[in-house]
Amino acid sequence: MKCLIITGASAGIGLHTAEVFAKAGYQVINLSRRRCPLDNVTHINCDLAEPGFIEHISPQISNTLQNAEQIVLVHNAARMANDSAVETPSNDFRNVLEVNVVAPNTLNYFVIPFMNPGSSILYVGSTLAEKAVPGSFSYVTSKHAMLGMMRATCQDLAGRGIHTACICPGFTDTEMLRAHVPAEAMEQVQAMSAYNRLVHPDEIAQTLLWAATSPVINGTVMHANLGQVER
Repeated sequence: MKCLIITGASAGIGLHTAEVFAKAGYQVINLSRRRCPLDNVTHINCDLAEPGFIEHISPQISNTLQNAEQIVLVHNAARMANDSAVETPSNDFRNVLEVNVVAPNTLNYFVIPFMNPGSSILYVGSTLAEKAVPGSFSYVTSKHAMLGMMRATCQDLAGRGIHTACICPGFTDTEMLRAHVPAEAMEQVQAMSAYNRLVHPDEIAQTLLWAATSPVINGTVMHANLGQVER
């Protein structure tokens, strides 16, 4: 039995990833506050911002993990705020890091002992994992940290047959993007792609499915952005 554990599969990239993996024969478990609308996905309600979330959900996923021949763990959920390095209180900063960085570590700590060779840990990063823009301080910082976590995980899992990768989507047509980009600016955002369009969430989902079974990319950062136009 192949198992996908994914965070944030209620919408956007996460929802499409859950659907793609389910069609590929994986038993899919979603961890999020909002329910995944797919009937063939097991939804476990949890708040990744709560430090003790793993204690509440571990009894519900342990049996599945014990019986899985292959486990794919996808860190997809993320919190994004319009904030600045010069005006973000540490409590607000900490709330973003709790979801974007600490929760992935918590899940790694719990899930890795169940992983057999052939399993994988995939991080959904961002173009902002390797650069910065104004007004996205905590998100940029957390995505840089996620990239470092992936690379460190790769090194510490050497010899165990478990591979890692960080898939960094470009501007993807999701609720999160549309919540942070004004409608009147969307044409400019699309023009930043060599294809003059947004990435479709299914394109990232298909990339994650390929990455899950491709150990040759272990430790790799992959930019899935349709070719970003540099000006």
